[in-house]
Amino acid sequence: MPTEKKISSASDCINSMVEGSELKKVRSNSRIYHRYFLLDADMQSLRWEPSKKDSEKAKIDIKSIKEVRTGKNTDIFRSNGISDQISEDCAFSVIYGENYESLDLVANSADVANIWVTGLRYLISYGKHTLDMLESSQDNMRTSWVSQMFSEIDVDNLGHITLCNAVQCIRNLNPGLKTSKIELKFKELHKSKDKAGTEVTKEEFIEVFHELCTRPEIYFLLVQFSSNKEFLDTKDLMMFLEAEQGVAHINEEVSLEIIHKYEPSKEGQEKGWLSIDGFTNYLMSPDCYIFDPEHKKVCQDMKQPLSHYFINSSHNTYLIEDQFRGPSDITGYIRALKMGCRSVELDVWDGPDNEPVIYTGHTMTSQIVFRSVIDIINKYAFFASEYPLILCLENHCSIKQQKVMVQHMKKILGDKLYTTSPNVEESYLPSPDVLKGKILIKAKKLSSNCSGVEGDVTDEDEGAEMSQRMGKENMEQPNSVPVKRFQLCKELSELVSICKSVQFKEFQVSFQVQKYWEVCSFNEVLASKYANENPGDFVNYNKRFLARVFPSPMRIDSSNMNPQDFWKCGCQIVAMNFQTPGLMMDLNIGWFRQNGNCGYVLRPAIMREEVSFFSANTKDSVPGVSPQLLHIKIISGQNFPKPKGSGAKGDVVDPYVYVEIHGIPADCAEQRTKTVNQNGDAPIFDESFEFQINLPELAMVRFVVLDDDYIGDEFIGQYTIPFECLQTGYRHVPLQSLTGEVLAHASLFVHVAITNRRGGGKPHKRGLSVRKGKKSREYASLRTLWIKTVDEVFKNAQPPIRDATDLRENMQNAVVSFKELCGLSSVANLMQCMLAVSPRFLGPDNTPLVVLNLSEQYPTMELQGIVPEVLKKIVTTYDMMIQSLKALIENADAVYEKIVHCQKAAMEFHEHLHSIGTKEGLKERKLQKAVESFTWNITILKGQADLLKYAKNETLENLKQIHFAAVSCGLNKPGTENADVQKPRRSLEVIPEKANDETAE
Repeated sequence: MPTEKKISSASDCINSMVEGSELKKVRSNSRIYHRYFLLDADMQSLRWEPSKKDSEKAKIDIKSIKEVRTGKNTDIFRSNGISDQISEDCAFSVIYGENYESLDLVANSADVANIWVTGLRYLISYGKHTLDMLESSQDNMRTSWVSQMFSEIDVDNLGHITLCNAVQCIRNLNPGLKTSKIELKFKELHKSKDKAGTEVTKEEFIEVFHELCTRPEIYFLLVQFSSNKEFLDTKDLMMFLEAEQGVAHINEEVSLEIIHKYEPSKEGQEKGWLSIDGFTNYLMSPDCYIFDPEHKKVCQDMKQPLSHYFINSSHNTYLIEDQFRGPSDITGYIRALKMGCRSVELDVWDGPDNEPVIYTGHTMTSQIVFRSVIDIINKYAFFASEYPLILCLENHCSIKQQKVMVQHMKKILGDKLYTTSPNVEESYLPSPDVLKGKILIKAKKLSSNCSGVEGDVTDEDEGAEMSQRMGKENMEQPNSVPVKRFQLCKELSELVSICKSVQFKEFQVSFQVQKYWEVCSFNEVLASKYANENPGDFVNYNKRFLARVFPSPMRIDSSNMNPQDFWKCGCQIVAMNFQTPGLMMDLNIGWFRQNGNCGYVLRPAIMREEVSFFSANTKDSVPGVSPQLLHIKIISGQNFPKPKGSGAKGDVVDPYVYVEIHGIPADCAEQRTKTVNQNGDAPIFDESFEFQINLPELAMVRFVVLDDDYIGDEFIGQYTIPFECLQTGYRHVPLQSLTGEVLAHASLFVHVAITNRRGGGKPHKRGLSVRKGKKSREYASLRTLWIKTVDEVFKNAQPPIRDATDLRENMQNAVVSFKELCGLSSVANLMQCMLAVSPRFLGPDNTPLVVLNLSEQYPTMELQGIVPEVLKKIVTTYDMMIQSLKALIENADAVYEKIVHCQKAAMEFHEHLHSIGTKEGLKERKLQKAVESFTWNITILKGQADLLKYAKNETLENLKQIHFAAVSCGLNKPGTENADVQKPRRSLEVIPEKANDETAE
């Protein structure tokens, strides 16, 4: 087990620096030198050895240090040929001297880098008073609070307490700690002191508490925002919440509420200070979980047609084990409905005593009475969601027992049954909002002029196919499952309204003859074939019709298909075996969390709009959608349990973490951390990953923790979350077991940033710009239809598209240039930039060398006398950035309107495009290609207009951040801090789905 002493104070950092560390010194031209760095005992200079220089020259005076930067954020790091091989988390730079030279260093671990960064910043802040500050911090607020807890136990003032009481007290404060670990720590301390007995003194109690209850990674984070104090005051906490966590509308009252809620010491609560323990409590609370709480309730538009939603669906809901021999039980329905499932399956057959039963036909699965299942459905149908429930009725009953089924459903479900006939003059299904509290029957239906009919057995008679494949009926059915015909009673048919089961033939036939209330079911194998061979047709089909996909009958073990394979095609009802845990059910459960777990998730606009181009198998960026970069840093883990199925190897865990991205093929990726040996209690990973997300609305992130030293089982825990539900900043990820239960006290600590984020409309999910490479600028291209009148319209759209791209990328490049001069990476926001440069803008006597004039909408930097060239360069780059922000804000509306005008003009041709193309002499393949190109171009125009709108919102947010940071740092020009930065301006309107309502059907 690791025995290194934990860092819990500035004093620990200074002591470690005095002892010294081996660091890599990075120079230009890819040169790297291994040197031993240490802090002089008098804390006046930083030295390194060996060196060719005179010993007096191989040092830097602490008082000459201007700042300490984290990461690879200097010119030397950026220009170094092997920079890509250097970990961002282990790199830091010391900026010193009047010419702002940089000493660029790489530590062996992120922990060591954090020690040097924290210690050096502390020395810069307190200078010659460092010793006094260190001594005074020994008797700090935290120590006083821990002493008070000890005194509350030591009621008789004996000066010691029992080991049992000491262990229990620490465990109460940190429930994730194992009792055995706390006891061992006290015993080790006593042994090191050659102390007999088990009594614990106050000093021992404080020492063990500091050792076990301090998370160094959180301490290093605290001192970044506390101006090197051992606590955060209300202003520090405000800055952390605004700059790092992206929380909008923060004030001191909100900070105080957090402090009063999470700070354990009375002193901290009274003074408005948040100690390391209070900060840890806050970061581990649900307030700082990675899942955005806005998505815990229904937050999507529920007034769209039913076919525009993904629907949480169960396959053979009655089974609780495998598909061939497993038992059937009503608990399958209870479990599914409690989990938010909105489509359950009932495979109904004739039963004894004229009572229909449910089971998988032609198999050895047990049977349950149909009536009891309807009773349970009636009780739990709307337990987790008020939105419609679909009963997928696979009817194999005789006419006599069909009538019994109808009697039970009418009597038990009553008014909940939705039997309204579809309106033939409409084109789409009703919305979930309209169908609240209703139960829909999906089944075969008679034609309107019949009282009874013979028809084919349902295309989902899986049991017969499974039985044949298992060889159980080989004598009777040597070659194939015979097509059966059955009688359907009128009463049962009348219960089917807007979910009539029909057999799928082919896409072109469906586009011409299928009614919007008809539903086709696809075997997984057939659906996969269409997804691979006709991805565009499958997406377009699902814009209007409901499609149900069910697992292959060969999945006898009740394993699950990957729902993403069919969601990417727009398939709404992807039926899952809820009884089988694992990756596929993790994806299903995680996916449907994003809309209050109501069982319905609105599909991406590109899958709903009548005129939009999207191919399910795209392995590149999506037309009209700007790729986003997801930056995830896995910082640490807490309280990992041993894998349940692992062999006997004690409690030792060697954890590592996989980060997986699931979505369209272009987005699927995974990366893993290193293994942390023999530490499941508090492993430090400190590894950063970056993923490009091309279709954010269909992407999911899955964190998986595994044991590298397993015997039999390696799974520790997982958490799956839709990309749209991620909260940025420092977050805890609560881990879940293989079956979905929360693992007590087990979590990952991560940092999340999203750059070039598109959409969402939430102020705390603002987009952050990333400069593109130095290659020539790429503009969205429009395709030629070879229809002259239409091509002329699209030709007119090219100039505004170029203008929109220039406005966006000029702004993004200028922002990134400013970030680089501030010494920050592209992941940073402008508030963090202003915080980083504010110390450089102060002179020796703390008078500002540069101030910001906030009296106008666009804040300007004003020099206050003679300043170094380095600062002049920052001011110049800032001015260029402001000009690019101004250009975008003042020109975006006009460019946007030109793009919208072109789109509306093009849509005038949409309805008659086929006839126009035919007149132009286009036939078959060329005509089909022209229609596809038209759809592509409309998608590009919508996307470019959206991107410009989001860029303008991002720019306005950037100006607010500059204003807020300038006031917070005291860099605003006197009298200008009250400028109205939220002055409303005419906002860009969203392009409607049907841009030309007059001509739309």
